[in-house]
Amino acid sequence: MLIPIYLLIIIGIAVGALTGITGASGVLVVVPTLLYLGLNFKEAIGSSLLVDVITTTTVTYVYFLNKNIDVEISLIMGLGAAIGAQIGSSIAFITPERELEIAFTIFTAYMAYVSFKRSRNKFSMKKINLNKTKYFLALILSILIGMVTGTLGASGGIMFVAVMMLLFSIDIKKMIGTATLAMLLSALSGVSAYIIAGKTDVIASLIIGLTALISGYLFARVANAMKSSMIYALLGSVFTLVSITTILRVL
Repeated sequence: MLIPIYLLIIIGIAVGALTGITGASGVLVVVPTLLYLGLNFKEAIGSSLLVDVITTTTVTYVYFLNKNIDVEISLIMGLGAAIGAQIGSSIAFITPERELEIAFTIFTAYMAYVSFKRSRNKFSMKKINLNKTKYFLALILSILIGMVTGTLGASGGIMFVAVMMLLFSIDIKKMIGTATLAMLLSALSGVSAYIIAGKTDVIASLIIGLTALISGYLFARVANAMKSSMIYALLGSVFTLVSITTILRVL
């Protein structure tokens, strides 16, 4: 369908800001807005994944320049998520759209709770001392994250951060950079299935994604100088807004 270019540009700016500052998937912005603009849920998911592929390239580059990416962990989690995304996309194609939207709402509501808790340093995950086993566990957990990617279009940025909080001792900024690279690999896998199935608005995704490239680069530079508590508070606000708008749509 035909969507005004200026609306797509505004969405792209918001996506770049979200991904650049928090490492979160653009799904939080792209899916709700494209649903209101007339796309069905599965088309919105496919388009969101394509936007993620485009956007995360620049954001990953900025975090890499600032030495805030653990490449080894990113590749391990990205591989697991790529496998899971193929499974998840298959599930999404046979699941009624209302059920997918309800699952999306539950997911965003929970992540809002976690984000606000972390912003006040009241949510912690005890790091598990598993030596080399932790890399294998990261792979397994990333497969599950990939399944969420393929099903709900959330490329797993925040979920990757949660895995790293559980298994690795890494600074939050490095976690975000590492999660962004893993998210890129996850989105690449997930979007391929949606493109093949014809469930992606390629033109809209390109406009949003290219705009987000610029804003993502600028906001990623800002994020590298921000306090972690501010990042979590911002993320929690976005999750809350998306949860409310999706609930209103489902009802």
